[in-house]
Amino acid sequence: MQDRFNTAVLILQQHCFSSEYTNANTKMFTYCVRRRVLQICLQSSNYCSRCALQLSRAHSTQESESDLTTTLLKLCADRSFIAPGEVHTRALRHGNSCSYGPLGKDLKKNILDQWWNSITRSKAQVFGIDTLQHVPNDAGSLKLVDTSAFGQIINNKDLTKSQVVDRLQQLLHHSSSVRTNLLQGALEQCLPSLELVKRKLPFGLAETGVCHQLLDQNKAAIGCSSERTEASLVWFCSPRTASQWLDHWTRQRLKWWRKFALSPSDFSSSDVVEAELQGGASRGVQVTYRFPWGSEPLETLWNLGESELLKTHGNARAKLQCKDGRKLVVPHVVAVNGNMDRGVLAYLFNSLQLEKKGSGKQRIHQRKVLKLHPTLAPVKVALDMGKGATMELRQVCEGLLTEFLEADISVWPGYLEPQTLDQLHTKYDEMGVLFTVMISENTLENGLLLVRNRDSTIRETMHISEVKTYLQKYINAAENI
Repeated sequence: MQDRFNTAVLILQQHCFSSEYTNANTKMFTYCVRRRVLQICLQSSNYCSRCALQLSRAHSTQESESDLTTTLLKLCADRSFIAPGEVHTRALRHGNSCSYGPLGKDLKKNILDQWWNSITRSKAQVFGIDTLQHVPNDAGSLKLVDTSAFGQIINNKDLTKSQVVDRLQQLLHHSSSVRTNLLQGALEQCLPSLELVKRKLPFGLAETGVCHQLLDQNKAAIGCSSERTEASLVWFCSPRTASQWLDHWTRQRLKWWRKFALSPSDFSSSDVVEAELQGGASRGVQVTYRFPWGSEPLETLWNLGESELLKTHGNARAKLQCKDGRKLVVPHVVAVNGNMDRGVLAYLFNSLQLEKKGSGKQRIHQRKVLKLHPTLAPVKVALDMGKGATMELRQVCEGLLTEFLEADISVWPGYLEPQTLDQLHTKYDEMGVLFTVMISENTLENGLLLVRNRDSTIRETMHISEVKTYLQKYINAAENI
């Protein structure tokens, strides 16, 4: 037994320090430990039935998590959340930007809009900014290099080694840079913003936009995009309150992520370990989501002190001084940075429900439904019509569609699709459509129609004049919770 234990420890060491497991989360690490030890036990002639059962369960857990991920990513491609193809599913899976379809674009926009409102309306002194994505001649950033010019230099056999180096340096010097984060732009705009706030602290600068990252070999090999959409708040405050503000924004951000969640407990926060602190930060906190493969950060908050701000402005301490009571101080920086592409994926996973449902012939089939929060759902209502006077029913549908659009309620014109009602319900559930409104001959006779709720599947009879008001109240009530 001792020999088997020692062998297990050796195997664990080999795997835990390999590139495959370097960034593994606690859940996956625990799974690997359990699985490796049980495998060694099974290789011996004296393994017990309990070990076999535990290994079977470990395999089952991994397979179910993999199945859930596959199911969601396929659904996203089939229902126009993302463009079809492995490149896009892999990019989204790894928290990078992908090509979003119509529904994915609207979902992402809704998340960004809610993020922006939660930040800029939470405090009076939060201002929006918009900085350049491409910065000329910034030696410290990623460069956009003309590959044809690069190839001409490399392949020119008449150039000496030193000449090649010189020309490559010139090419890099004249190439534009792309930003890798939104922090630097806010730090640069701090100085001109001081006059706006009369040099009184605290105040914040918020921004959303595309940033680029240097991909590691694994992500580059599978075709991941270097882009990701980030959301940033840079909060300038007095040194004595910086720690308190970090705690404040941590609570506020966690509360916000949980507000739109079907399962809020999947979102949590934790301190960044000291060895992983970045940019001279004295403390960091992560707001994470528990994906099937483990927890990943959605937003990271840093207490950066004054060093990064001073570095950006050439240590011009006198120009940066602000009022803190009777004292003059250089602002300390609390930075909030979010990966909104990963946020989209988190809400998709959190809303996916796989429900077993019996058909009329008592056959059991699986109902896939995206129970997205009413505020985030790309489509609020779908309009369908039953059999009957087609021309008249379509006119009613078109009238309702116009009425909903004028009330800023997103609508899907399902009455234009030649599918059965069951097929449409399956499609709408996977699209996350909140309600389906069914127009029928009954509507033409007495104004009554059916409204199906996505979450409960209950169909309610309602007068056509009441539908718009009912939908508005439902969506507004959900947003104000």
